Amino acid sequence: MTDPVTAWHRLAGDTVLLDGFHALKHALRFGAEVPVAVTADRAAALALADELAPDVQDVLAGLLSEVPHETYASFVPRPHPTAVAALAVRPSRSSGLAKLAAEPRRTPVVVLDNPRNLGNAGAVIRLAAGFGATGVVTTGTVDPWHPTVVRGGAGLHFATTVERLAVDELPPGPLFALDPEGDDIRGVKLPDDAVLAFGSERTGLSAELRARADHLLSLPMRPQVSSYNLATSVAMTLYHWSLGAPASL
Repeated sequence: MTDPVTAWHRLAGDTVLLDGFHALKHALRFGAEVPVAVTADRAAALALADELAPDVQDVLAGLLSEVPHETYASFVPRPHPTAVAALAVRPSRSSGLAKLAAEPRRTPVVVLDNPRNLGNAGAVIRLAAGFGATGVVTTGTVDPWHPTVVRGGAGLHFATTVERLAVDELPPGPLFALDPEGDDIRGVKLPDDAVLAFGSERTGLSAELRARADHLLSLPMRPQVSSYNLATSVAMTLYHWSLGAPASL
């Protein structure tokens, strides 16, 4: 059996960090390849699996290696309360692009236009996975597979497709962009193949994406309230879409 510390150091530069029990649990549920997983308290981690994730308990029992807490802590930006960490193989870009481009599409793609907050991006990916969205695409410089984004997404990057693209590379489908000057979303039925675009937390939609939009939509909001959190806006929009979709989740 390969020493987990040796394996970690060999793989860390080319894999995805799963930071915490819940990230590892979700990644395993959705088919991630996890070559190494460690914990500072194996008994506690398996007890947590017995309580919260019995469906992956046997896999975890065969995967988790106990290491000293100091060793575990050296593998992560900051220790997680569950003291669990793992490395997963990132899905191939070609596979992700093929899933985004496949037609007909039964669920929307969410686009984050030049997002700046890594935690917000992770929260959006978690939402998209929960709603069964086809994927989340980011534009701009932020890596949507950054460890902070994966931590915010609780490992649910593996439950949807996550890629970074230029605006002119966005997937096919009618592009609905959220903007305060758009039409009230409550009067619009969002199609299943919609591309739903959201601007950055500070500057809103880029001029390039706005120019490509087929429709501008706005969320209902009380006067004098300046904005919603990005993840809240995505949640409201996906929920609105789901009202007209088959109850298959």
